[in-house]
Amino acid sequence: MKQFKALGLTMGVSAALLLAACGDDTDSSDNSNGKEATIGEEVGYTIVGIEPGAGLTGLTYDALEQYENLEGWTLQESSTAGMIGSLDQAIRNEEPIIVTGWKPHWKFSAYDLKILEDPKGALGGEEYTNTLVRKGLEEDLPDLYTVLDRFYWEPEDVEQVMLEASNSDFDSAAAEWIQNNEDKVNEWTEGIVKGNGEELKLITTTWDSELASSSVMKQVINDLGYKVNVIPVDPAIMFQAIGSGEGDASLSAALPTTHDAFYKKHKEDIVDLGENLKGTQNGLVVPAYMDIDSIEDLDPKK
Repeated sequence: MKQFKALGLTMGVSAALLLAACGDDTDSSDNSNGKEATIGEEVGYTIVGIEPGAGLTGLTYDALEQYENLEGWTLQESSTAGMIGSLDQAIRNEEPIIVTGWKPHWKFSAYDLKILEDPKGALGGEEYTNTLVRKGLEEDLPDLYTVLDRFYWEPEDVEQVMLEASNSDFDSAAAEWIQNNEDKVNEWTEGIVKGNGEELKLITTTWDSELASSSVMKQVINDLGYKVNVIPVDPAIMFQAIGSGEGDASLSAALPTTHDAFYKKHKEDIVDLGENLKGTQNGLVVPAYMDIDSIEDLDPKK
């Protein structure tokens, strides 16, 4: 399996864990009564999450309330890097784990994963990402407005950039993607007049998927003779910046669920250019080797 420097995990640590497991005569799939352990027992009735302030974190707490079979379960707040580290270690040892996740993300290219079905729609179901701009941008920078309005790509495009960036950096990954996708980029930039160094403040969230899209757009617009300043912020500040005019544009509005509250608060003060990505999805994610397909298949804590 491909290694990622961001994880900071070594084969030596994994080998030590495997040796320790081999030296234990206790079958981890059995509980104290000699019966086969449930998935809830195997993972300690714990879901490994990300940052406390993330929209997905709030949605996961909602899911814990909505699903009666999740009574007694807890969400272990962490960070995106911490969640990936836990997922990587579990997969190396072929152990069960449940994490909060979203698509697009490079982990779906790096590992064989599946998103559990969410019959209640507690985690929002399939989403899309919209491009937002400040009022007046069309008059001030009409050609850049056109490029931003044309911008659209697929989840596979985002994951390619994210996966490459996990081994290098987003600028290098974006440059490689642009080189390999000239036809798509030309659709965004056809007939656009070159700029004279005019600046565009592109506001983004700190999610890897949004850093990927912003890094690609930064290089595309810079190549047109403009200067793009990418500013990563929390979602609430992103919407505030576009609504107040302090920021020019954002490619990172996750709708209709994740950023719904922020969108409703500022929608009268922003210009929504529509979707730039479809097929995004929040959910509870497990390795494909786990014999479970739905949140409803989980058992309550006894």
